[in-house]
Amino acid sequence: MSKISETVKRARDAFNSGKTRPLKFRIQQLENLQRMMKERDEEIAAALFADLHKSKWVALYEEVIYALHEVEYALANLAQWVQDEPVENNKTSNDQAYIHSEPLGVALIIGAWNYPFNVTIQPLVGAIAAGNAVVLKPSEVSEQTANLFAKMLPQYLDKDLFPVINGGVPETTELLKEKFDHILYTGSTGVGKIIMTAAAKHLTPVTLELGGKSPCYIDKDCDLDIACRRITWGKFMNSGQTCIAPDYILCEPALQGPIVEKVKKYLKEFYGDDAKNSPDYGRIISSRHFKRVMGLIEGQKVAYGGNGDEASCYIAPTILTDVDPRSKVMQEEIFGPILPILCVKSLDEAIQFINERPKPLALYAFSNNDQVTKKMIAETSSGGVTINDVIAHVGVHTLPFGGVGDSGMGSYHGKKSFEIFSHRRSCLVRPLKKEETDKSRFPPFPAKASLK
Repeated sequence: MSKISETVKRARDAFNSGKTRPLKFRIQQLENLQRMMKERDEEIAAALFADLHKSKWVALYEEVIYALHEVEYALANLAQWVQDEPVENNKTSNDQAYIHSEPLGVALIIGAWNYPFNVTIQPLVGAIAAGNAVVLKPSEVSEQTANLFAKMLPQYLDKDLFPVINGGVPETTELLKEKFDHILYTGSTGVGKIIMTAAAKHLTPVTLELGGKSPCYIDKDCDLDIACRRITWGKFMNSGQTCIAPDYILCEPALQGPIVEKVKKYLKEFYGDDAKNSPDYGRIISSRHFKRVMGLIEGQKVAYGGNGDEASCYIAPTILTDVDPRSKVMQEEIFGPILPILCVKSLDEAIQFINERPKPLALYAFSNNDQVTKKMIAETSSGGVTINDVIAHVGVHTLPFGGVGDSGMGSYHGKKSFEIFSHRRSCLVRPLKKEETDKSRFPPFPAKASLK
């Protein structure tokens, strides 16, 4: 038996012992996780700086704080979530009907490298809250954060129930041969297909948090200053490596020039004249990704930026104008600091443009006109929507976060995280006594039957 198989078996045995089922144990583990984030914030921030050049403020307030809030929300509500949920019963029955949430068993969580702390810990919170054992596989691309997980988590969580397995493609491939009760994966659509194929062999349910080209429509009836400030923040945070970043802008031709000028204005306000010298501007995760993103700029009309430094994996904030929908930059998720602007003649044309492409993980629209934003929501499809801002919907605990179509399946965050890692078991308790319904239930039946 391989080391990975032994680790999974140990987690399964620990789960089967029943130790995760008591509410007290789950709360204890969540409190330990909370304590870990507060006690080890310096080490967490240092790992995120090493992997993605995130300053301490960015690391804590764009990654750790979301995970911390998720724990706090779960701790505040878990006692209620675990209660049996009564449901309406048939009117003629005295039965007791309810839904009982029980843990699935052993879950596998495969994290991503762009927010390597948050997207690994956030689903872990829900899995622990639901009473599961969890095998954690951080992304090997964000190596320092992955190594920190392997060192740090066993110091706070049960070692058998919550092991960390590090490694690359060979280790992940071996891991996917094992039987799990749920898999949650965050990453690319291509790898998502591999995960789903492997899961199908064991009939394992999956939650796939993928990506896509999230559109951002700017209406002419709009405060451009506020819109461009928010878009600039959301697009260029983490050097554009955010799955729900606005991927491209759709606007009428007359708006393109003013949008460019305002985005340039806010880039300079946020990061100075040279973003390379800003402590708040990130770096591309690797040389391979640097070359891929720089390749998307080739042949384009660059209105701002366009330069990079491979040695430090720096790519300047870049704005592209008059972008052809058939160009390479519009054929894949950018996942980098490039903002293409495409011109459309109307709202209807923008909606048609969005609907002709795979369903995105997020959709953004800016307008003072409620009819415009309502039409955009009603006539398109996406994992989530934020109107007059970007990214903000992901921070609302009561809103499930997930994709649709090519951008993923299933969702989590808040109570939804508890639910995806639980089996919602239908329970019916019937009195052990004769009832009127018994007369029509058992043979012999009448010779004639009618529903009238």
